[in-house]
Amino acid sequence: MNTHIKGTLSGAVASASYGTNPLFTLPLYYAGIRVNSVLFYRYFLASLIFFIWLKFIKKKSLKISLKEFFPLIILSLFFSLSSLTLFKAFCYIEAGIACTILFMYPVLVAIIMAVFYKEKITKTTIFAIILTSFGILLLYKGKPDIDLDLKGVFWVFLSALSYALYIVGAKKIKAVQTMPADKLAFYVIFFGTFVYIYNLNFLSKLQILDKPLLWLYAFGLAIIPTIVSVETINIAIKLIGSTLTAILGALEPLTAIFFGVLFFHEPLTIRIIVGVMAILTGVLSIVVNKKDC
Repeated sequence: MNTHIKGTLSGAVASASYGTNPLFTLPLYYAGIRVNSVLFYRYFLASLIFFIWLKFIKKKSLKISLKEFFPLIILSLFFSLSSLTLFKAFCYIEAGIACTILFMYPVLVAIIMAVFYKEKITKTTIFAIILTSFGILLLYKGKPDIDLDLKGVFWVFLSALSYALYIVGAKKIKAVQTMPADKLAFYVIFFGTFVYIYNLNFLSKLQILDKPLLWLYAFGLAIIPTIVSVETINIAIKLIGSTLTAILGALEPLTAIFFGVLFFHEPLTIRIIVGVMAILTGVLSIVVNKKDC
């Protein structure tokens, strides 16, 4: 399998697995578990599972140097802050609107790469960004006559910017460029856990999961949209670059649409079908253009 195909498949898996977030998160919310507790369980359990997998199954060394330590802290902060600021935005604007605005992050990645790293923005990249953004807008099902709260827009912009900075940093920070994707993913998740430990006043405000089913959702959240997603997105970033990996993020809402239709019997309208086709066309345009990598 060549580098382009492997990188593209990794980016697609990262997006699809991240799109399963609602399947595991919403039941926890419905059970009364608040945001910081949910995010703590997500990161803590993912760190624990990942550590056991890498250390005892794959028997990999997890040693890092001081030179690698600080860049990993920075990347983990970008990644964690993206989650926190997005949930902060939910306090001010509808979740669907927030997630739609969040998809500006591929544009931010392209701008950062062009301005600071002199990466050429090709016609294919521009076409893919426009088409996938259009598809995302078609998938959004908002309520009519709802005004946008500027505070919410501000927080979701910070979320998009944080995620864009993580994607760029994982590609361009020299200290982690040669680090294996799984090791990088482990430390990003591990260090990210301390953000939620701090937010929970060093766990004094942590809500306890008192039912086996809630623990099952927490483990699912830790494995699929966290471990699988973070490791595969790091592989994609290393193989096909930050901009193309970001564009592949358009596949995330397709996963939500799939599970919504399959499990929650949501209607599959013409508008949604057109949106899906626009996203797939945009993604396929970068898949078939190897010269852009």
